[in-house]
Amino acid sequence: MASTLQIRTGTASDTRTIAEMSRCLIEVGLRGWSWHPTRVARALRLRETCVIVAEYEGRFAGFAIAEFGDTRMHLSLLAVQPGFQRRGIATALLRWLIQSARTAGIREVAVELRVNNFAARAFYAALGFRQTRYIDGYYQNIESAIQMRLALVEGVTPLPTP
Repeated sequence: MASTLQIRTGTASDTRTIAEMSRCLIEVGLRGWSWHPTRVARALRLRETCVIVAEYEGRFAGFAIAEFGDTRMHLSLLAVQPGFQRRGIATALLRWLIQSARTAGIREVAVELRVNNFAARAFYAALGFRQTRYIDGYYQNIESAIQMRLALVEGVTPLPTP
């Protein structure tokens, strides 16, 4: 059987799985639980927020949450279940969002990630993102972050962060 990957918009029934993946894969080592089920449910309802899910061979494999502004898309969360990593799922999720951003006239994509997350840095760099800023103590004053940006309009430098 050939492997199949489907990207779809998130639904209310995905709320708990997304929140738990965020807690276990993204928020690990931080105090509290930022992307708890109530916050994920709210993101699913917001018009300017896009929540997408990847299913691999019919199983929940990953998700992404992004906010769309007038000229910028902010990628808040992107995670793939450990058993499904290294299969192109994160790339497919991000490409889906980037295509949507281009269609919406968005000029750039921004994401923050932990300074020591070298795999994520390499992932985003391979897709054309470049590091634009270091943010000391970004994660609850526990850990610093770097911001990376991708210009979606050729010849346009990513906008400076206010």
